[in-house]
Amino acid sequence: MTDQELIWRIAGGSGDGIASTSQNFAKALMRSGLNVFTHRHYPSRIRGGHTYTEVRVSDRPVKSRGDGYNFLLALGDSFARNPQEHAYYGNEEAKPLSENLDELVEGGVIVYDSGLLDASEVPDFEERVAENDWHVFDVDLRTIAREHGREVMRNTAGVAVTCAVAGIDPEVIKSLMRDAMSEQILEPNLAVFDDAYDTVTEEYDVDAPSVSVPEGEQDEEPVLLSGSDAIAYAALDEGCRFIAGYPMTPWTEVFTIMSKNLPEVGGISEQVEDEIAAAALALGASHAGVKAMSGSSGGGFALMSEPLGLAEMTETPVVLVEAMRAGPSTGMPTKPEQADLEHVLYTSQGDSNRVVFAPGTVEEAYTQTRRAFQLAYDYQIPSIVIYDQKLGGELVSVPASHFDEEPNPSLGATLTEAELAEAPHDDSGKFNRFQYDAENGVSPRSIPGQKGGRFLATGNEHMPAGHISEDPTNRVNQVNRRMQRLASIRAELDADEGSHQTYYGPEDADYGIMTWGSQQGTVEEAVDRLNADGYSVKAIGVSEMMPYPVEEVSAFLESVEQCLVVEMNASAQFRGLTQKELGRYGEKLSSLLKYNGNPFEPAEIVAGFAARIAEDGEELPGQQTKFVPAAGD
Repeated sequence: MTDQELIWRIAGGSGDGIASTSQNFAKALMRSGLNVFTHRHYPSRIRGGHTYTEVRVSDRPVKSRGDGYNFLLALGDSFARNPQEHAYYGNEEAKPLSENLDELVEGGVIVYDSGLLDASEVPDFEERVAENDWHVFDVDLRTIAREHGREVMRNTAGVAVTCAVAGIDPEVIKSLMRDAMSEQILEPNLAVFDDAYDTVTEEYDVDAPSVSVPEGEQDEEPVLLSGSDAIAYAALDEGCRFIAGYPMTPWTEVFTIMSKNLPEVGGISEQVEDEIAAAALALGASHAGVKAMSGSSGGGFALMSEPLGLAEMTETPVVLVEAMRAGPSTGMPTKPEQADLEHVLYTSQGDSNRVVFAPGTVEEAYTQTRRAFQLAYDYQIPSIVIYDQKLGGELVSVPASHFDEEPNPSLGATLTEAELAEAPHDDSGKFNRFQYDAENGVSPRSIPGQKGGRFLATGNEHMPAGHISEDPTNRVNQVNRRMQRLASIRAELDADEGSHQTYYGPEDADYGIMTWGSQQGTVEEAVDRLNADGYSVKAIGVSEMMPYPVEEVSAFLESVEQCLVVEMNASAQFRGLTQKELGRYGEKLSSLLKYNGNPFEPAEIVAGFAARIAEDGEELPGQQTKFVPAAGD
């Protein structure tokens, strides 16, 4: 975090409108020319329970949440189960204030709703305020909201106070309110805003706090999107017209966005009874000639194991989405973790024939989801996009031009009826759908209803026309052909003009940091700080999990003395995959792991590198991260 940026945390209870308020605040500041990045923390409850969202605002591009934050708007939890201090879960009403003080930086600002919160109930509050030179504004937001409308409008009052204290032009917020609100609720919200703004400017010294919002200007038109938005819009642009699913956090966001938009393009969305049915319906739609997808989070994806194997055996293209969360079992369903990698790579029966992408940014989520569809339908193979709650839920301002690619309705390797007439058939007249000698391992398919395209689709091993076969020679031929597709896909990806791996930092750096998925932006910010501190560091964010980019990662590891692998799990799964593919580099790879339900902050990676790789620092602070040394150390 720098002095030239605002990191605003709004905290309250689930149901208090924290997510929508923070999204509108971020959108308004983005419209004013600034770059924004949001981070969301929420409990697995419908209503009640401490939740917050951070909005990081800068005149420069932002890739990560910051190290701590400098402005707290604490609304209190109006849905608290028990406001008593000695309740089983503590005083939940006060948690939006009491549980957000540890990460508030020195000199920061606290605005709290004195209509709901009593700071005297927070242990050592006054002492901590004095010790950290915090600027405190106790404003009765609840009363202001009730005077002009409803209590829920205290969020609007809190945003108004933020504008007054941080020097934000009120018109920036009011303009968005006029665009987003119906006339019925606009006028009372504007009255609440003006009353709160005037109250603070008249009764407090708003010039004293050092927190302010910089001025900025975007080079091109931005949009505010999450990884879930990007995945869904990519699917639509690639011609996906069917989705089946069952709600499960955090995958639900992709499912919801697709379900909202599919009818507008003639598509179909089905919410079914469980995840087995969801994946099976997607396979049926794809078999019938429609681009289809399904998905879930860890527990639901486990149920998709059998349909996933069926897709591999019948060579039915489909795209599945797996949104990781902290497990095992239900675990912490609203907290991010990267511990489903091995699950996604190896679940199902027999040898895996699938493509797995792990995008690291909103832009990559869009690009790689489109690529996942292309490869699935060109190579008749399931493609999986794996991400986590962090990438799926964080909103980031990104250039709108990134999403200007042309739509792609192609179904890939399919035959016309004229081509089917010339294709090989068996003596019964069935089309030889699974030919041994297919180029790149891809045997073109027919679509049900085509003349001359009849074949048998079965989950058993089968001969070219699809009939069940346990003949050893046939088995070897079919397995070899199916596995050949992975080698062909790897060759195609290697030949792409733009790599799906992301490189960052000086090419001739002495040390490396590797990561995958949502930690990419945080690692890049850490690399900038490390190089500014005199270290020589570069990074690679790997997005292709299967087939693994052996040549690219080998070249990166060959060029550095040591490499720190950063990921959010306890078992170093990505490092394990890398050593499986590139065992000769095991002595170069150390791990920095975090699995407490919160993503890395840049400072944690900087501290981990300095302490353990450069051997130039103190031990890792606290117990929030874990270091695993290289093999042989």
